[in-house]
Amino acid sequence: MEIIPNNGATIYVQNEVDSDIVVCNEGLSFWGGVDPDTGVIIDNHHPNCGEELSGKIVLMPTSRGSCSGSGVLLQLAQNGKAPAAIIFRESEDILTLGAMIAERLFNKKIAILRLEPQIYEILSEQKSAKIDGLKLFFSSTSIDLFQPNLNKICLSNSDKKILAGDKGEATKIAMEVLCLMAAAQNADELIDVSRGHIDGCILAHDANLHFAEKMLDMGASVIIPTTINAISVDRENWQSQGVVPDLGIKASRLADAYVKMGAHPTFTCAPYLLAESPRKGEVIGWSESNAVIYANSVIGARTQKHPDYLDLFIAMTGRTPNTGVYLEKNRQPVCEIQVTLPTSFDDAIWPMVGWLAGHKSPNGIPLLSGLEDISINNDGLKALCAAFGTTSAAPMIHIKGHTPEDELQNIKCANSTSIMPIDLLNLWQNFNTGNNKIDLVAIGSPHASTSECLKFLEFLMDKNEVVNVPTILTVGRETLAKLEEQGHLNQLTKLGVQVVPDICWCSITEPIFPSKTQTLVTNSGKYAHYGKGLTGRNVRFGSLENCASASINGYVDDDFPQWLTA
Repeated sequence: MEIIPNNGATIYVQNEVDSDIVVCNEGLSFWGGVDPDTGVIIDNHHPNCGEELSGKIVLMPTSRGSCSGSGVLLQLAQNGKAPAAIIFRESEDILTLGAMIAERLFNKKIAILRLEPQIYEILSEQKSAKIDGLKLFFSSTSIDLFQPNLNKICLSNSDKKILAGDKGEATKIAMEVLCLMAAAQNADELIDVSRGHIDGCILAHDANLHFAEKMLDMGASVIIPTTINAISVDRENWQSQGVVPDLGIKASRLADAYVKMGAHPTFTCAPYLLAESPRKGEVIGWSESNAVIYANSVIGARTQKHPDYLDLFIAMTGRTPNTGVYLEKNRQPVCEIQVTLPTSFDDAIWPMVGWLAGHKSPNGIPLLSGLEDISINNDGLKALCAAFGTTSAAPMIHIKGHTPEDELQNIKCANSTSIMPIDLLNLWQNFNTGNNKIDLVAIGSPHASTSECLKFLEFLMDKNEVVNVPTILTVGRETLAKLEEQGHLNQLTKLGVQVVPDICWCSITEPIFPSKTQTLVTNSGKYAHYGKGLTGRNVRFGSLENCASASINGYVDDDFPQWLTA
């Protein structure tokens, strides 16, 4: 048997495995990309769509997309549908953390390995492999696996007391996992963060509830100001909306668990829209991919894209590994993407640019140039960042002239590519397939801002008609209060628009999501990407004005927008 010297083969979670290999040449978001009940890939845009991962050794360069992938992996583990092992070629946090939680809290094992590129490429050509203890076997080859070195992490006296159990069992587990993640991320210390944001509060599956209530029962509580992501129901009104009690009660228990742990009941996936938003340079500990990318790229705050569950551990300790984009050197762009826009365009352009930027830089931070003299409002930047997060694993994007870190934007990148009008044309075609008869208009992924709601209202009032198609805007509680105070909520309601707080399109289910829907239209690049896999419905994409028109006449144009073909 050939023994290959170890030049970088690390095992983070152990499991005895002897199984077939599935190779994903593109990273995969487990949330929205893998069915948590079956282990089948449901991301319609992924090359491996339809393939089952359960019990397999899954190879992928790294994960991408939503921070909620850790929860999906935990659910798969609890269902007995998880991969037996996941092997990465590059740094990865989300699924690594999910496997750590599955093992540490629920005794469910999924092996997690990271291999240096040469070994990874050799393994990707094999049909099967075996993991036995600290050995990886394939073909006639044996590779030694090494565990991460926790001794190199410099801990404060307070950290050491937590590890000794001085703050209770829950906080001890939080600190242990933070140290493991620090080692996985090659961090040599933990640093303080000023605020947190919890993402794992959506009842996408029972695993999120099991985790939260287990931590609450163990005495977990947060010690820094912490906000909560969108949840799965309108917390105060679900009982009058026809939501089945099983969902409503479980979703409420999940939300309440985090509130009892001390988090603020903000229930929004766009915490940067809150009055108390981070400042430039502030070190924070956020989860939720779109929020992380917006915080880094638009505000200039600093946060890693923390996986679900690690966000709670950070909020419980006020500490996080000093790695990734917390460090100046890791905020530098790895490639430049030169954007050439059409001569005219509408607000649909920004989620498309974000999606394409992520597609062209799936693993590293890009520098987006060519937009320096273009005015992009915060809604456009929000849409760009959210769509970027669906196709890239990177926690930020430099938008030249708009990201407040000019010194990093002047760096010359060795690699460059472009986004041209033809790319936008092809993506529009990719986003718009199937029936053009619209049964539902979906606005608010991420949560709609006050200005988005008012712009949508303006389009409807210009047409001077009530909506004829179910039209739902999802918003955060603070935005809802502003709309109500200004009288705009009443105007939207009179026109037939439903404005729903607390939930987001990533978590809406029937009956809030109309059961008769066959085709929906959205202005969100994020929901255009994930919507079909999440709902099983056909998804169309367009501008905010396109969506307003569809809410009245029930159709979207089958032709390309004029600005895309001019």
